[in-house]
Amino acid sequence: MHDIDPLLNYLKEFIELDREEIDLIHNYVMRRKYLKNQFILQQGDVCRHLNFVVTGCTKTFVVDLNGQEHVLHFSIENWWTSDLGSFVSQTPADFNVQCIEPTEVIQFGYEGLHLLYEKIPKLDKFFRILLEKALVSSQKRIIRNFSLTAKEQYLAFKKQYPEMERRIPQYLIASYLGITKEFLSKIKSQLILEQ
Repeated sequence: MHDIDPLLNYLKEFIELDREEIDLIHNYVMRRKYLKNQFILQQGDVCRHLNFVVTGCTKTFVVDLNGQEHVLHFSIENWWTSDLGSFVSQTPADFNVQCIEPTEVIQFGYEGLHLLYEKIPKLDKFFRILLEKALVSSQKRIIRNFSLTAKEQYLAFKKQYPEMERRIPQYLIASYLGITKEFLSKIKSQLILEQ
């Protein structure tokens, strides 16, 4: 049986599971390793799994018609990653999910997760709460993009995700913020001068 303790420890923060429920989850998840730069999901493929990150770091992004990459979000340990719209509707993905570092995930398959919802109703509630939090976070990010300057957005990112700021290449952070890496470098230089 594969080790899913990181997932179980995470779930314990939100719901209490008995031995039978833990065994059921074991039967419907799998643990998988990905190499740095390997894709967990590619644009156009149907997203078949919800991925819980055990170790590593991923980026979720879209490539526009000009070949420009736009990063929507990052995921590190104890975070989730996938193209939720594709997973829920089982239609082609709008986004790519790629590993920035060697990454290990625990995956829930579409059919397996729905069976678990029936057998463990509190898991259904857990994922509903998780989705609600993701929606709120996404809406707050949209508001920040409209109301904050690039410098303020960078400072907010740095404050909210200090570990990511250290682990993720600057050009990807710039893409996430919707600015060029040169402009991000200029912002960082300004901040050093202001200290």
